[in-house]
Amino acid sequence: MREFIVEADGGSRGNPGPAGYGSVVSDAATGETLAEAAEYIGVATNNVAEYRGLVAGLRAAHELDPDAAVHVRMDSKLVVEQMTGRWKIKHPAMKPLAAEAARVFPPERVTYEWIPRERNKHADRLANEAMDAGKRGEQWSASASRAALDTPRPEPAGPPADAAAGAARVRAALASTSTPGSPRPSTAALATGPADATPPSGAEPATAPDSPRPADDTTGAPATGPADADPARVSSGTAAEPGDTTGAPAAGADAAGAEADAGPARSSADVTAAAADADVRTARTVATPGVGWAPPDMGAPATFVLLRHGETPLTPQKRFSGSGGSDPSLSDIGREQAARVAEFLARRGTVQAVVASPLARTRETARIVAARLGLEVAVEDGLQETDFGAWEGLTFGEVRERHPDDLNAWLSSPDAEPTGGGESFAATADRIAATRDKLTAAYAGRTVLLVTHVTPIKTFVRLALGAPPEALFRMELSAASLSAVAYYADGNASVRLFNETSHLR
Repeated sequence: MREFIVEADGGSRGNPGPAGYGSVVSDAATGETLAEAAEYIGVATNNVAEYRGLVAGLRAAHELDPDAAVHVRMDSKLVVEQMTGRWKIKHPAMKPLAAEAARVFPPERVTYEWIPRERNKHADRLANEAMDAGKRGEQWSASASRAALDTPRPEPAGPPADAAAGAARVRAALASTSTPGSPRPSTAALATGPADATPPSGAEPATAPDSPRPADDTTGAPATGPADADPARVSSGTAAEPGDTTGAPAAGADAAGAEADAGPARSSADVTAAAADADVRTARTVATPGVGWAPPDMGAPATFVLLRHGETPLTPQKRFSGSGGSDPSLSDIGREQAARVAEFLARRGTVQAVVASPLARTRETARIVAARLGLEVAVEDGLQETDFGAWEGLTFGEVRERHPDDLNAWLSSPDAEPTGGGESFAATADRIAATRDKLTAAYAGRTVLLVTHVTPIKTFVRLALGAPPEALFRMELSAASLSAVAYYADGNASVRLFNETSHLR
């Protein structure tokens, strides 16, 4: 079952006064932001605005997957305690909102957790954007929002090694503490989209100094504690195929270096965890190395956001398109895909440099993205696609018909070369490893967009995971998809994203 994190907030400038809410839906496994919602709701109280944010967040999650489980995190003690049934709801404006929230998902699939205000900044900033828009006589616009850009993302505590064991520990912690209606540990993401980075310097929260915020409904609160003593919200292919083709091997295995035109096959991100303190509810998805804990002075990783170029005329024809062929440019569809990637990355604001393969389709994709980001494009020869020799321009079926023995050998061994002296996957791996080492040294501590091809991206991922060469046949990669790998000073790597295509939908 898929799991979402919903973070919601609301505020009122006057309590009651001009009010708005903000909600964020993210993937619990990867931390990827999937949906944002915000609205100016006119004159209302703080807690009514918070309930409105909760309802909006749950509805957004339901639209993504009505069968998912949802973990709600809010900095309103009142809403969390009332929705779990521990406090009664007596305020007439909040009863129907609480009932509405309870109807979105079956109660057994929703859990609640109170978090400090400083851990709810994304939703808080959305709410403030909505109130600012209302002050101008407008409604909040997603296209103009800077909430995600201005919200720092958590950095992992150290480099990962045993991802499976770490993920198992997280699942065990969640299972041991998750009962319907009780708080559950959050699953903050190691990676969320392209990369983790702080907002641009000078980006300030759109909030003024805090002032006491009275709760709208304290009648249901236990005598030993306040109902809601929060600060005021004031202010501001079917199968894959070799290279850039989309044909599938007859044997059923996806040919390595393949393009996936049949839609994304999203994998779970490399999520690992350790407890932040004795309370398991503070478990965070941080990475643990294979032996011992990571030293505290590792510094920020070099993060490669791996972008596969947009579609070319050869893509829908499912033809081999490596570094030794006709070097096609993007199609109109490919240019549109590149523009969508550019907008997505611009909203996140984390990419600090752009490096591209020397082939035409990657350089064109990189230029479109870099222009939107205000960056220059550097060219790195080591990022080019595998040379498929005499197979360039052919479909998988045509290669099987003309060169069956060579194809079978190529599918069986990473050392086999395509007909006519193309590049083996083993040679590609050596080239990518050398390029990786060169770029991690050049971009230590920075987030860089690498615009490249199917085989190089799969090879980056395979090497980061320490997977065998045959793993290339088990990955599917779509045109204009995003993947991400972070590299630490001690040589460890963290696969944070693979084949992300939500920006294309």
